[in-house]
Amino acid sequence: MDSIETVASRQIYRNNWFSLREDDIRRPDGSDGIYAVVDKPTYALVIAQAGDRLHLVEQYRYPLGLRRWEFPQGTVQDNTDPEPFELAARELREETGLRAEAMTIIGQLDVAPGMSSQRGLVFHATGITEGEHAREHEEQDMRSAWFARTEVERMMRDGDITDAQSIAAYALLLLSQPPAAR
Repeated sequence: MDSIETVASRQIYRNNWFSLREDDIRRPDGSDGIYAVVDKPTYALVIAQAGDRLHLVEQYRYPLGLRRWEFPQGTVQDNTDPEPFELAARELREETGLRAEAMTIIGQLDVAPGMSSQRGLVFHATGITEGEHAREHEEQDMRSAWFARTEVERMMRDGDITDAQSIAAYALLLLSQPPAAR
């Protein structure tokens, strides 16, 4: 046996956003164990760019007890995996009011692979037009704004942006562009 085998699985908790399951496992050496897994649907993170500017959202992150800037991102409430481009366009429009003429997938992220099955797709949005946002009730305290790339990088260095997915997504953006465009 080269991998961990799931012997039994039971759901411990479920709500509209995630579920928690506990699996009885058998390791490659034959020993038994237990693994807890947070299951969440795939999310979309969108880096909207207009010239040298990038669009961020700021909201209160309850588990941290802090307001944080990050790239627009999210998923659906019913624990399903929606069509990625539709999800990205919806998240961008809902959180910021922005619409993109072009949307390109630039990478994939695993949120916390030691404890969660959730994966994210990172999109680069260009050809931006502005409109009214349509935020969900939970996002009522959200703000959004354009920032110069140099300001976004400073915010990451100074700890104003600490969201791991946003920082990793920005690295994917840099890797997707030729050095002269960075």
